[in-house]
Amino acid sequence: MVTSGQDFACVLSALSALRLPLQQGEYDLHQKVMAALDGAGIPYQHEYPLAPRCRIDLICGREKNIGVEIKRGKVDTQRLRKQLERYAACPEVSALIVVTEKTVPLPDTLLGKPLGRICLNRLWGIAL
Repeated sequence: MVTSGQDFACVLSALSALRLPLQQGEYDLHQKVMAALDGAGIPYQHEYPLAPRCRIDLICGREKNIGVEIKRGKVDTQRLRKQLERYAACPEVSALIVVTEKTVPLPDTLLGKPLGRICLNRLWGIAL
């Protein structure tokens, strides 16, 4: 049986394999992330409503309890953190992963739930 922690590690591994060209649109990033999850056999749902007026980009994993938020371009760290905290407050979310183009300083956990970070520029071999 696959545990939630194993699911989290599998999703992180699938997304860490992304190698995308620069200047992707946000819709393109969504498509590439979904293709990576498909390739790894990880089920997901796009634009998943967690609560009224609270929709996360993807919910994935065998238990559909790992939230993935995708951000393109310059990110307002405080705004992103508040958004992720809203998602983490939802009982159906056991972990979160944020995919950004540039490094965003975020903690390893939010509201006691693991927070994974995929920084695309690091995957490109540069750190911005």
